[in-house]
Amino acid sequence: MFWKKKKNKGKQQPVPNHLPVRDISLDELRAAVHQYADSLPGGVNLSVVINEDLTINYDLLAPFLKAVPKQTYYMSRETYEIFEEKDKKLAEELDMVQKAVDQYMQQKNQLPVIDGDPYHRVSYLKLEKLDLLPYRPDRDFYVTDEEFLITHRKPQ
Repeated sequence: MFWKKKKNKGKQQPVPNHLPVRDISLDELRAAVHQYADSLPGGVNLSVVINEDLTINYDLLAPFLKAVPKQTYYMSRETYEIFEEKDKKLAEELDMVQKAVDQYMQQKNQLPVIDGDPYHRVSYLKLEKLDLLPYRPDRDFYVTDEEFLITHRKPQ
């Protein structure tokens, strides 16, 4: 495979063959993902860094991390939020509920939130009525004002 050198601010290099394996903090990984995103050419989506199982493709981040993480991290395809191993199910449910919310909005042209809820909590009942959820998560999700993305963090 041939690498075409780009003269952009990211200047991504091919991955070295022997990288050290070390502990990488969540903050370090987030910074590397931001650097990687900034280096992407126009029209290329950040989702290229997310593997099918929601793990992160460390080979693509290696030029920024200068190492391979010991830990396994996961990234939501829908919101690009990064999660530790212990929160893998949260990443999966976040994607599942975000897709259901998007489909609901396309079909009903309104948000599937619990009526009168000041925090815009997602209404699983509304999603279930349209068969948009394979199962009901055990946690609450909330619709944000930012492009109608959902979050697991209760708004203040």
